[in-house]
Amino acid sequence: MPAPKKKASADSTKTATAVKAAKSAPPLSNAQKTLNKLAKLGLRSDMDLALHLPLRYEDETQVMSIHDASLRGTQMVQVEGVVTKSDVQFRPRRQLVVTIADDSGPLVMRFLNFYGSQATQLAEGVRVRVRGELRHGFFGAEMVHPTYKVVLEGAPLPTSLTPVYPAGEGLSQAYLRKAIGGALSRIDWRDTLPPALLAELKLDGFEASVRQLHNPPTDVDEYALEERSHPAWIRMKFDELLAQQLSLKRAQAARRARNASALPTIGKISKAFIKQLPFKLTGAQQRVLEEIRHDLQESFPMQRLLQGDVGSGKTVVAAVAAAQAIDSGFQAVLMAPTEILADQHFRKIAAWMEPLGVKVAWLTGSLKKKEKAEANALIESGEARLVIGTHALIQDNVQFRKLGLVIVDEQHRFGVGQRLALRNKAREGDADINAPLQTVPHQLMMSATPIPRTLAMTYYADLEVSVIDELPPGRTPIVTRTIDQNRREEVIARVHANALEGRQVYWVCPLIEESEALQLQTATDTYAMLAEALPDLRIGLVHGRLKQAEKQDVMDAFSRGEIHVLVATTVIEVGVDVPNASLMVIEHAERFGLSQLHQLRGRVGRGAAASACILLYQSPLGGTAKQRLMTMRETSDGFEIARRDLEIRGPGEFLGARQSGEALLRFADLATDQWLVEKARNLAQTLLQNDDAIVDAHLQRWLGGKEDFLKV
Repeated sequence: MPAPKKKASADSTKTATAVKAAKSAPPLSNAQKTLNKLAKLGLRSDMDLALHLPLRYEDETQVMSIHDASLRGTQMVQVEGVVTKSDVQFRPRRQLVVTIADDSGPLVMRFLNFYGSQATQLAEGVRVRVRGELRHGFFGAEMVHPTYKVVLEGAPLPTSLTPVYPAGEGLSQAYLRKAIGGALSRIDWRDTLPPALLAELKLDGFEASVRQLHNPPTDVDEYALEERSHPAWIRMKFDELLAQQLSLKRAQAARRARNASALPTIGKISKAFIKQLPFKLTGAQQRVLEEIRHDLQESFPMQRLLQGDVGSGKTVVAAVAAAQAIDSGFQAVLMAPTEILADQHFRKIAAWMEPLGVKVAWLTGSLKKKEKAEANALIESGEARLVIGTHALIQDNVQFRKLGLVIVDEQHRFGVGQRLALRNKAREGDADINAPLQTVPHQLMMSATPIPRTLAMTYYADLEVSVIDELPPGRTPIVTRTIDQNRREEVIARVHANALEGRQVYWVCPLIEESEALQLQTATDTYAMLAEALPDLRIGLVHGRLKQAEKQDVMDAFSRGEIHVLVATTVIEVGVDVPNASLMVIEHAERFGLSQLHQLRGRVGRGAAASACILLYQSPLGGTAKQRLMTMRETSDGFEIARRDLEIRGPGEFLGARQSGEALLRFADLATDQWLVEKARNLAQTLLQNDDAIVDAHLQRWLGGKEDFLKV
């Protein structure tokens, strides 16, 4: 007991010292506080400010009379007048009510939230210019919370549209306009692209484009400006895409300059592995396998993304790649995001590998201490030639003897740091853990979420991409239906009939227990409901909060056919393979994303029986939910679904954890700017080969010398 007390005392002392230091630190000046607020928006330099482009614009170039403005209906208008009355009212609630008037009539301004200084500022006799949405209230024309400025009579109007910028807490539009204006006067405007190249690409100059976007003239095409199709916006989008392509392709070149152990041997294990498979590889699998085999023979690290639709056979391709690493005298490791998925891989691949004399180790967080120690010993000694597991593989105490190939399944679920930690396990077993990394393992990343071509070209430009675009023969098409949850009894009857025919059913729910915020049917409630409605069937329940052993017992019973209906959360989203399951019911389907719905649907249709997926939804449906469910009804093509998912959600959400630590595109829109991606990619390749000066200048301007797009 004394030891913990001593530690607690030391911690307390450390905390007290830190608090004391914080209290004694000099307070930040207002200027420093403002700089910190700007830094939170990523605005640290003049160029950062110049590229902080407006969200929208306000037209303050015209003033209307109050009478004329009141005839225009509910539109944004600008008027000018003198304050004739200003007071704070308390009924029906506290508010500042200010009346102004011009020669054509009065206008009431209401401020429900206001500062005392505003009441002083808007005193009788003051002239103000007011902009807002004019509407007709009980006392005539009025505006609620308009923007305003105190002006002198005859004060000139702006000659360009007024920009409205993305702003953080404590940063006013007035301050941002002033800061950006100052930055524009100090910048070195030399164009990173020479005039001949701009003419060839039909692009406007950089300085002219930036200045026009910050201060567009009154005769500008406002629609083109708003839709970001104006030539000035095109230049910004192109420059941004070009910087990204240059950065990624440089990362790719840097990777190729690193050392990796060549894995050239396609030997006894590889040949026996393919020979023992109970099926023949599809043409797409064979093509992709040749691409991977070629990369593994190189002395620079492979970094290949293997993508394919649900059920296309990525796992067997990865296993054959692992066999090549083992034949070449190295270890291979496969990391999956969940224990259920890792267990599926382990059972399937170990059943293929162990008869060939390959020791396969299993390592997850739920193992007991003794089991972990035994697995670690097998890995460190090199006796385990193939290792399969979850995040537990990246713990510091896990040391490989001779790691040659890293396989990451569902790679978008892991952060950059996690994938890097696994890559760094490639040091020779006897090397000092603090020694610099001498070799990098080959990496194969797998995704069952097909990446649309534009997205792959943009965010995965540093990777080689292999696509399995063919499903194995015998996969039955899945019929998808959308049904209102009011018809639940019909669905239960369908489930019962399916089970009586000897088939099994998944019933997927989005939550484990009751939530007041989202009134959704929970997995536990659904389990109880189905057990009561179908007493002659055996119902199972699996969710993320069960212990791994309990989850595995239920999954094993379902795989053996002992459970008719498996009620589950999305823990069964990927990796679960039960050919006898032919019906999938997804509860509250409107709450799931397209990619997730497609993944879940892929759990059925794996056998010879006709399969169906029922999407139960709660009406009324929102626009996005309607789009998603309609897409699921219309197509089972994962690439088409991915394309529509990108349109609906945008790249940020689509890419998930892969984007951890990376800047998303601010200006370009992959749904509409694919033609620019192509142009930028082609130019990047040319510049990297022929003109380092342009490359350096462009990356310095757009990334500030911080090429943080490096992928692992």
